[in-house]
Amino acid sequence: MGVYFLVPGEDARELKESVTAKFISWPTSVGGVFAAFCFLTLVPAVGDTIGRLLAAAILGVSLLTSLRILLEYERGVVFRLGRLLPTPIGPGLSFILFPFDRMVRISLRTITLDVPPQDVITKDNVSVKVNAVVYFRVVDQQKAIIEVEDYIYATSMMSQTTLRSVLGQSNLDDLLSKRDEINSELQRIIDTQTEPWGIKVSAVEVKNVDLPQEMQRAIAKQAEAERERRSKVIHAEGEFQAAQRLYEAANVMSQNPISLQLRYLQTLVEVAGDRSSTTIFPIPIDIITPLLKSLEKK
Repeated sequence: MGVYFLVPGEDARELKESVTAKFISWPTSVGGVFAAFCFLTLVPAVGDTIGRLLAAAILGVSLLTSLRILLEYERGVVFRLGRLLPTPIGPGLSFILFPFDRMVRISLRTITLDVPPQDVITKDNVSVKVNAVVYFRVVDQQKAIIEVEDYIYATSMMSQTTLRSVLGQSNLDDLLSKRDEINSELQRIIDTQTEPWGIKVSAVEVKNVDLPQEMQRAIAKQAEAERERRSKVIHAEGEFQAAQRLYEAANVMSQNPISLQLRYLQTLVEVAGDRSSTTIFPIPIDIITPLLKSLEKK
């Protein structure tokens, strides 16, 4: 049963316009629905049809604002009157009780976080600049919202501090040569620190290590000296192997003197092939000995 007020003449028109203006300016909330109810029940004489149409429009807008569409890689964390609902919603079309509910969207895709260059002093007191990249994703949507204010910013800060801490305990040679071990250690530490936030760190990769110019020249000299040492060692090993082979060949030739003579003739053939040079070869004394004896007899 409604309550009717009899308002004569111009006063009724003014009351209708003022109430209608206030009703239209009321936000689409519980207050708006309550105002619509009051308008329909208290002032039917001045705007029964218009009030019902406006109430129906507000209810329709409220229903539309209560619908949410979440993509396949998204989930919605819902707060009802400030309290967290136990189960996230989505994907697809979801319904919340507007304005009692507030929804926060969370993406489940892997996030690539670029860690800016960090000034690091290694264990052997070398100053370097190191940057890295972190791959992580949200595995617990509720923890990512209620346990930390901004999980992306928090993960970035944790990655920077962990990068400086781990590399500060490593030598420069380990930083340049044992990159896989350092990456695994960084991933393990950051994953452990961000686990209470519902974050899973899948990989951490150190990208660039910027060395000072003096250190680059020192490393270049060290590499040059190392290569020179290797070349001398290889040359000495070649000489040793050649001498060992000559020793073995001399032992073989000593067993048969004819082999030495054949080797001598073979060497002459090889030398005679080059016509641009003059070849002088000795004659064994055994060949001319009979000739000398015959000359002495005469």
